Amino acid sequence: MRSMLRATLIFVASTSVALAASAPQSATAQTPAPAAAGAKSKPVATKPVAATPARPALQTPADTANAMAQGERLALQSDLAWVGQYNGAITGEVSERMVAAIKEFQKGRGGKETGALNPQERGVLADTAKRRQENVGWKIVTDAGTGVRLGIPGKLVPQQTSDANGTKWSSPTGTVQVVLTRRKEAGPTTAKLAEREKKEPTGRTVDYTVVKPDFFVLSGLQGLKKFYLRGTFKGDEVRILTILYDQATENTVEPVVIAMSSAFNPFPSGAQIAGPPPPKTVEYGTGVVVSEDGAILADRQITDGCLAIAIAGFGNADRVAEDRDHDLALLRIYGARGLKPLNIASGPADSNVELTGITDPQNQGGAAAASSVKASVAPIGSDLALSPAPGLGFSGAAAHDANGKFAGIALLKPVVVAGPANATPAAQATLVAADTVRGFLRANGVSGSEGSADAKTSDAKASVVRVICVRK
Repeated sequence: MRSMLRATLIFVASTSVALAASAPQSATAQTPAPAAAGAKSKPVATKPVAATPARPALQTPADTANAMAQGERLALQSDLAWVGQYNGAITGEVSERMVAAIKEFQKGRGGKETGALNPQERGVLADTAKRRQENVGWKIVTDAGTGVRLGIPGKLVPQQTSDANGTKWSSPTGTVQVVLTRRKEAGPTTAKLAEREKKEPTGRTVDYTVVKPDFFVLSGLQGLKKFYLRGTFKGDEVRILTILYDQATENTVEPVVIAMSSAFNPFPSGAQIAGPPPPKTVEYGTGVVVSEDGAILADRQITDGCLAIAIAGFGNADRVAEDRDHDLALLRIYGARGLKPLNIASGPADSNVELTGITDPQNQGGAAAASSVKASVAPIGSDLALSPAPGLGFSGAAAHDANGKFAGIALLKPVVVAGPANATPAAQATLVAADTVRGFLRANGVSGSEGSADAKTSDAKASVVRVICVRK
C-alpha cells in the first residue's frame, strides 16, 4: 500500500534516448611515391569513398506515447490503473512509471515487453478496464453541498448521507466508506492540517505522509481498516477526502483509490462546478435513410430526451426503436416522398473507411450540405475506434470501405477516464459494424435490410439527412 500511495503523487517524466551513429570521416587516398627524375608524372586516379549514412534515432516507448493525443494518454493511464498495473498520477503526462506499467501488462499476458501496446493489446486492456469500472459502478459526481467533483464507485458504496459537514458514501455493511468533509479553519496550512489529521480520530496509525504546499496525503490503519486521506484548503475552507476499507477488500479497492485520488477536485471552477455539461437545447446529428417508407437510422444519444425530433427538409419524426447496447435509434417520418434508402449490403469492413454525414450548422455557415471525411478503424476493446474523430454533427454518419461497401455507422462518444475532473478528454469516435446495424433493422421489421434493390443507392450523400433534437 505504501508504494502504491507514494506512486499516486510521485511520477518521473520519462526522457527519450536517441541513439545515432555518426558517419565516419572519409578515408584519404594514399599519396603515390615520387616519380623518377626526368620521368613524366602520371596522375593517380583515386576512388571516392562514400560516407556511411547516420542511423536514424530509435523510437522509444516514450516517443510512441508522446505521439498520442492528450485524451488518448489519459485513457491509457486510466486503463492501466484500473487493471492494477499503473499506480501513478493520471495526468496524461508520459513517465517511466507509465512505460513500466505497460511492460508489466504485456508480461502478465505472456507478450513481448516492448513498452508500446499493439492494437490487440490495447483492445484487451481497454476491455478489462471497462469491465472493472462497470463492476464497481465508477462515475464522476458533484457533491451538492460543497461543489466538490470526485469519482465514486457507486456499486461499492451505494448508500449516501449528507449534512452540513459533508457527505458519506458507504457499503451496506460499512466494509468500504468514502467520507468527504468540510470545515472552516483560521490560517490553515497543509502542514498544520496533516498534523491534526494524524491525531484524529484516536487510534489512527499513519505509515505514510506527504505534505506539499497545496495538498497533503496520509495513509495507514484506522482501527482494523486501511485508510487513504487527501486534503487541501482554499482561504479558510478545508476539504478532505477519506477512503476507508477492510483489508480483505484490498485487491478490489486499491485501484479505485488511485482513480479517486486523481479525480478529486476539491475547488472546481467555472463549468466544472455544475458537473458535466447538460444536453444541448438543440443538438444536430446525421441520419441514414434505410427504407422508402421513412425509416431512418440515427444515434440513440443524439435523440435522447427530445421534446421534438425533426429531419431537415422532411418535418417531424418519431423514435420507434432503440438499441442501448450499441447506441442506435430507429426514427420514422410519414408521408415523405423522394427518399433514397442506402444500400447497406456489404462484406467485412476494411481498416480504412470514408464517413459521410452532415456537420453541425455552425461549422458550415448554417448550411446543411453532406460531406465526407476519411478515418482509420482499429479495435479498442469491444469497440471499433475511428481516428481521427469527425466533427460535430457527424454522429450517425454512414461509413463505407475503399470498395464502396457499407461498413457501418459512426458515433461520437466522450472518453471516460479516471483522471482529473478538470481534464477534458478528446471526443472519441466509434464504428457500429454493418452486421450489427443490419441485425438491429431486421429485429425492428425494416424490410430490405439485406441485399440490394433497385430503389437503393450506394451514394451515401443522397441518403444522409440532418437529425435535429429540440430539448427544454
